[in-house]
Amino acid sequence: MRVLHVSQPVDAGVAAVALMLAADQRERGWDARIACPRGELVDRAVAASVPVRVWEATRGPGRSVPSEVRSLAAIVRAHAPDLVHLHSSKAGLAGRLAVRGRRPTIFQPHAWSFDAVEGGTATAARVWERVGARWAHRLLCVSEDELRLGRAAGVRTPARVVPNGVDTDRFAPRPATAARLALGLPDAPLVLCLGRLTEQKGQDLLLRAWPQVRERVPDAQLVVVGDGPRSDEWRAACTDPSVLWRGGTGDPAPWYAAADVVALPSRWEGMPLVALEALASGRPVAGFDVTGVREAVGEAGAVVAPGDTDALAEAIAARLHPGGPARAEGAAGRARVIDLFDRKRTADAVADVVEDLVRGSHRGER
Repeated sequence: MRVLHVSQPVDAGVAAVALMLAADQRERGWDARIACPRGELVDRAVAASVPVRVWEATRGPGRSVPSEVRSLAAIVRAHAPDLVHLHSSKAGLAGRLAVRGRRPTIFQPHAWSFDAVEGGTATAARVWERVGARWAHRLLCVSEDELRLGRAAGVRTPARVVPNGVDTDRFAPRPATAARLALGLPDAPLVLCLGRLTEQKGQDLLLRAWPQVRERVPDAQLVVVGDGPRSDEWRAACTDPSVLWRGGTGDPAPWYAAADVVALPSRWEGMPLVALEALASGRPVAGFDVTGVREAVGEAGAVVAPGDTDALAEAIAARLHPGGPARAEGAAGRARVIDLFDRKRTADAVADVVEDLVRGSHRGER
């Protein structure tokens, strides 16, 4: 079985999922490869013995699209895969234009492009997704919410929902005090926000809520882990010494171990890996009720109305108090991830979809 995974993002969740699936498929004896721009994903794929072809592509649509389509089409011809698996919106755009349904194709949005924009741009994105649907043989959604949004936008590709999965050995409950010492963090009530510093991930909304958390828990500390296009702007605007900025990390596991609660202030998602990694680590999540978050968190944290920073602050503060629900939710979250979101379950389900498409079967369509 020859499978080509295509991803424009080379860091964070989309890249992690693409690499996890490619590595699993190689363990099955398949010839699975990745096409992506230069960056972290290339390095991690090489370390995992997953072959990579460099595909230069920018994050957004623009004048570079025609050349990106041509170069990706050349990679597809050279590898001659039995199936092409397109991850996220840019690969979904260029890949469907390059392949046009001539090979079995999976499109996995990892959050819809039209969720990220407004007005006429959102309308254009919905039109494209309806048109592009004809060139995908299966839509692979990471949450029921994501599938509902796609159907509401008129995307009619036969679909399967396969939630994201995480490594429950790598992400496991560990003592907070030792983790804080190793990371040079204070031994105080600690909130973690981990992810790229972007409009999507909403760290600015968390910073807006933070003074209210401090009113309720005066010694609380917020650790912001991640880099991104809004990093310089948001760091320069923040003068609160209780907010600790720590840049990006190649190993998030110790940061989850150090935290009392993980904040997820995203404006949109598909199903956030951060939530699943936090729960697997035995840490409760407090976040906004955007696509996939409630499905991920369940009863293992608090999910509040999107953009309601007052409610977010209250939820975080409640989980920092010694008598709060954090301990019980952490245990419930660990059990939930083991039961529903283990990476082997995810990899097995995706492998079933690939085999069905390549063999011409159509089980489980929606």
